[in-house]
Order: sequence, then C-alpha cells, then structure tokens
Amino acid sequence: MTLQLLISTIDDGINNIPGMLLEPRKGVGYLVSWQHSSDGYGEIPASLMREDVTVVHLQGRGLSRNRNNCINNATADVCLICDDDCRYTHDQLNCVAMAFATNRKLDIATFKAHGTNTDYPEKAMSLNEKHKNYHVSSIEIAFRRTSVQGKLQFNELFGLGAPELHCGEEEVLVHDALGMGLNCMYFPTYIVNHIGEPTSITRVSSPGTLKARGAFLYIAYRGTMIPRVFLISYRLHRDYGVPFWNAVRNMTAGILYIKKHL
Repeated sequence: MTLQLLISTIDDGINNIPGMLLEPRKGVGYLVSWQHSSDGYGEIPASLMREDVTVVHLQGRGLSRNRNNCINNATADVCLICDDDCRYTHDQLNCVAMAFATNRKLDIATFKAHGTNTDYPEKAMSLNEKHKNYHVSSIEIAFRRTSVQGKLQFNELFGLGAPELHCGEEEVLVHDALGMGLNCMYFPTYIVNHIGEPTSITRVSSPGTLKARGAFLYIAYRGTMIPRVFLISYRLHRDYGVPFWNAVRNMTAGILYIKKHL
C-alpha cells in the first residue's frame, strides 16, 4: 500500500515544504500543489528535487481549489490532506496506512491533530454518528484514492480564498461523502503536528467564518437551521465574546448566500 501526502501551499509557502519532508521511505510520497496568486510559476526549491516529491501548479486563489488540484493529481493508494504548516513522523504515517490496511471497506478516515482546539471523541466511530463539539479539520482527513478521485471534491464556495465563505470546506466534504454512501470513520489517533494557532480560534468572529457556519447549516441542517443559528450565536458570544447579533446577522447572510449559489 502506498501513501501520498497531499500538500496545498500558495506563493512563498513553497519554502515551508522542505521542513515537512521526512527521510525517503518506500511507499511514501509527497504531492505539492503550488498555487500562484499572480502570473508566473516561480522556481521550485532545490530541496524539493527528490524522487518522492511531485510539484504541480495552479493559478489563482482558493484553498479548496488547491486541495482539489491535489486530489485530481494524486497517484497513491491512500492520500493524506496536508497544509504547509504540518509536521509528521513515520510512526504517525504508519497509523494512517494501518487504518486502511485493516479496514478494507474504509473510504475516508479522520484522525487527531496535535495543536488544534478540538474536542475529540475518545473511541473510534462512524462519522454518521454525531458527537457534540467535534468538528473535522482538513489536515485530519485521509482517503482511499479510488473512492474519492473523480467522484468527490471540496466545495469551492467554501475555504480560505473563497469569495464569502472562508472555512467549513472539510465539514461539507464529509457531509457529501456520507450522502454518497461512503464508509467514513473517525480514529482516536494523533497523526499530525500542527504549527501555530488553529484558525477556529484566530478567525472565530470574522464575517467569512460566521457566514460559512450559516451556509453549512443550510446544507446539513436545513429543517432546524434557524434555531441553530441562535444557539451557535449564543455559544460564540459566551465562549469567545463574539457579539450575538453580529453572529446572527452573518450566519443568516451565509444561509442566503449558499441558497443562491447551490
């Protein structure tokens, strides 16, 4: 079984990639999607000129576009979604490969990441089950390539660099995967170290984050989205000091936006 790390980066972020690379190992490779916000490709750092590293290019902005470029160009049996501020060990990568090797019908797996502000479930579970306060992060997601490639992608209306909805792409991806009948499981195993504060904390009150929350409610909880808007706004005000009516207003704007564009 082969494993490929799908690394999304943009502009000068390419210089972070060498720090992610482990010693070469059979069956483990790296696919870097290098996004360029302006014309021109730039020069690939010499330290990335390795047999186990492939660099592909993408013009424009949008993290979900970049992740989709990774998915489209992936070649390994199992793929792990990565950012350029992630760090790994071979033992962590072994855990990813082992999950798929021992669960032959597994399509998508989520794991745990060091350095996030997530309330992880204690036991393995199907992602069809709901766990209070558990939200999947992109860097915790791995998938069997043949289950996803050409069938499932990130919704490009969501994610950093999208016009209005600046997060939530991973939750939409899992929601879509479950809707397709894919076997999606959570495993309580740490598989990545994340550097820096999670965006769930640094951008919790931004309009783009709040709008994305509302948009996801429209996708996943349409029948109960209005009471959920008020409940989430209350919790954001209580826990992070986000102005209550500002949260309500932006989440409602996200609902109206996604209703118009889906």
